[in-house]
Amino acid sequence: MKSILSKQNQSKYLAEIIGTFVLVFCGTGSIIFNQLSGGEAIGHLGISIVTGLTVAAMIYTVGDISGAHLNPIVTIAFYLAKEFPAKQILPYLLAQGIGAGLASLSLKIMFPTAGTLGETIPSVSDNSAFVLEVILAFILVFVVLHVAKGSKEQGMFAGIAIGSTVMLEVLFAGPICGASMNPIRSIVPALISGKIQHQWVYLTAPFVGAVIAVYSWKILKRS
Repeated sequence: MKSILSKQNQSKYLAEIIGTFVLVFCGTGSIIFNQLSGGEAIGHLGISIVTGLTVAAMIYTVGDISGAHLNPIVTIAFYLAKEFPAKQILPYLLAQGIGAGLASLSLKIMFPTAGTLGETIPSVSDNSAFVLEVILAFILVFVVLHVAKGSKEQGMFAGIAIGSTVMLEVLFAGPICGASMNPIRSIVPALISGKIQHQWVYLTAPFVGAVIAVYSWKILKRS
């Protein structure tokens, strides 16, 4: 218990709280701002850019402190890849949940009449959204595992690679399934807004994609 609550680990948890707060605040906030402006202020392209740039910025800001997971599937993927200790999983998930909760509550207080809190809602059937989210999560985690634990040069460009991947996936899949790739980013705004329909997709599909990505990474690593 003492090791989990050491000053170094406390810094990691705080970094995850702040990083996830910024990610959810900017990512879902851009959706709210776009909705309030009637789609004229930001647009889907803008939402994609905001999300990707936010991820990249947080990786460069808190990556050397906590690893900038900001996403439960990244934490689980690093654990399955034997790059993250089991005892840190729950504290990281709690920190991510706190950060997302603070972000969504802040947006709710600031924009109480907004029709959305940026919750993830598919425009296709849940089954189709599930398959697409599995694929998107697979791509994201596959990239993360290869650039976040590679050579020094790869590490320097990890933020660009991961942020670009997120931006690309939100850009082309956002209008179809919401392109969540992050259970915390989906479930917390949904719980606070009360719109929990379809959330089983975003609580399961990303983890399935992440597991497939980890074992694909392991196969390539052995070859």
